Amino acid sequence: MTTADAFKGVPAPLRSAMEKRGFTGLTTVQSAVVAAESSGRNLRISSQTGSGKTVAIGLVLARAMDSESKPAASPTNRKPSGRNQSKVLIITPTRELAVQVQDELYWLFEKLPNIGVGVVTGGSDYRRERSVLQGSPTIVVGTPGRMLDHIRSGALNASTIEHVALDEADRMLDMGFREELEAIVESLPKDRRSHLMSATFPPGVKRLADRFQKDPIHIQGTALGEANEDIEHSAHLIRASDRYGALVNSLLMSPESRCLVFVERRTEAAEFAERLAKDGFAVLPFSGELAQAQRTRTLAAFRNGSIRILVSTDVAARGIDVPDIGMVIQLTMPTDADTYTHRSGRTGRAGRTGRSILLVPKSSEHRALRILQGARVKVNWQPVPGPSQIKKLARKALRRELHGRLDSENSPSETELEYANHLLKEREPVQVIAALMKMAEPPTACEPATVPALMPGTESKRERRASRDVHSLTGFFINWGQKKGATKPRLLSHICRRGDIQSRDVGVIRIGPNSSTFEVASNLSADFERKVAKPDTRDPEVRITRDKRAGPHSKNNSSTSHQTDAMPRPKSSPPWKRRVKPGQRKKNGPRQVRRSPRANRQNNSSP
Repeated sequence: MTTADAFKGVPAPLRSAMEKRGFTGLTTVQSAVVAAESSGRNLRISSQTGSGKTVAIGLVLARAMDSESKPAASPTNRKPSGRNQSKVLIITPTRELAVQVQDELYWLFEKLPNIGVGVVTGGSDYRRERSVLQGSPTIVVGTPGRMLDHIRSGALNASTIEHVALDEADRMLDMGFREELEAIVESLPKDRRSHLMSATFPPGVKRLADRFQKDPIHIQGTALGEANEDIEHSAHLIRASDRYGALVNSLLMSPESRCLVFVERRTEAAEFAERLAKDGFAVLPFSGELAQAQRTRTLAAFRNGSIRILVSTDVAARGIDVPDIGMVIQLTMPTDADTYTHRSGRTGRAGRTGRSILLVPKSSEHRALRILQGARVKVNWQPVPGPSQIKKLARKALRRELHGRLDSENSPSETELEYANHLLKEREPVQVIAALMKMAEPPTACEPATVPALMPGTESKRERRASRDVHSLTGFFINWGQKKGATKPRLLSHICRRGDIQSRDVGVIRIGPNSSTFEVASNLSADFERKVAKPDTRDPEVRITRDKRAGPHSKNNSSTSHQTDAMPRPKSSPPWKRRVKPGQRKKNGPRQVRRSPRANRQNNSSP
């Protein structure tokens, strides 16, 4: 294929910029966008993360705008020209992503001096941004809140906008920017062109797109929600307590790779980054609670290699567009398939290969299978790498480096050769080489952890033991009944917490007015009884004891669905202690029948 065919439809200045950047041709989504641009319609672009959507929209804008009528390029060296007359808005969810978009468009438009790009984002100097907008950059990239502020203040003139593009619309909705987006769109001219880019199109994004666009062309670089084919997907099934050990071993298996570790909460980002740093890893946290200046410095350190590992939340990671991230580790479970796709899409970008590792607690195995099925990825389930595997990998790397040095043209100096010859004469050559190899072993950040090997569909030892010994159940009594708010879920939660057992270990629960009974697998009953005998700090008045009236029950003859039954009523009081009610017998006398007045009237009127 010739260069012209590889960049078919791309203007010469842009093609030159792409070749200089290392492109050998257009990606699938870029080719589709260039082909659709001639229609002049709105574009709805869905494609995997890292497939080149930003460059694709840049090609659309460059071809659609008459560059002869645009002001000079750089908004920083232009004299203010009065009222803002920008032509394009590109809206992004985070400041980091806005800066990334600006950088991408800067090199793409390098040979088009009449197209300039300005950025307006929350956390930046507001007055400096107003000065930039006075210079009327052709394209304004920004976050929704700050862009709306400038529109309302008049610094950004919405009436001159010809194109608006929403980048990663799904994440903007997740972050709660719906109202800002709708306000921006309402302020724009009706005859504008509207473009939307998203890796996934959940129902909320589709509803926004339908309101935002008229008669769009849907360009699908990859199937909706489909993960990047250049990514190798792996998953490790672990116990919850082994999560940190699994993380450490996964990092030690790829000591040279730039890695992004995903967590759910900001506190987790700080906590795990601190633990990894104490263990010798070059790592920093990255989350929304960091000041903007600190976020910028952290991201710069990650890009230039000063740190190799970044522990980030989902929202903060939207601004991370580093092409050579070799590995993504999902330390906490993604909420859904779309989140998995976005996370894994941080690696394997711009034609490079990458690896995504998902750490799955045993209790989340079925949930993980549903998420992976929804993401439509083929996952290689394998045990967490062990210490021997990690050390073997390090030895192989050392040997490769040794052979590389021996084969290189940089020969040792005369002094080095003379000393080597002296050593070999005084010592056994094998011992010398072995000692040098031992000395040359690269030190690991910390010792690898020993993590039990688990595979999907297998049971732990405790589960296997329980499954073999489920023929009997032992009854227990708890002084918590219906009158004090006892329900099946509340009782089950309390029982499992107090006795440190799983819900599958609990048999039938019977709730009474003032107390309840329940059953526990007999093989766990002794340990359960010992634990619940201790006073509970949370509910000290609630006591659990063995129900000595209840013998062992067969699980084949009783339900394990935690059904709620009425407690058996206590034995009846003797008849002489009962209170006589209307309609009941008096001791051994006849039943007293009370008739209604109507019945009496009917009887009196009978012949």
